[in-house]
Amino acid sequence: MKLIDVKRQTKIEKRFTPKMGELYTNVTYIKQRFLSIPIKTLHKYRETYYGKIKDCEDCRLAH
Repeated sequence: MKLIDVKRQTKIEKRFTPKMGELYTNVTYIKQRFLSIPIKTLHKYRETYYGKIKDCEDCRLAH
């Protein structure tokens, strides 16, 4: 059993971009865990309609 591991999880979230407006997209979180308890999020990214991968810092959460 590993003490520290990395897990990838995908959730559907509502996002807002200035060009496209409000959209629902798959957001993938890469989290570091200690004994199956999440410690911190290492990276999060999303996939666009065109298949490109973008960092979530490019868009902000909808109101």
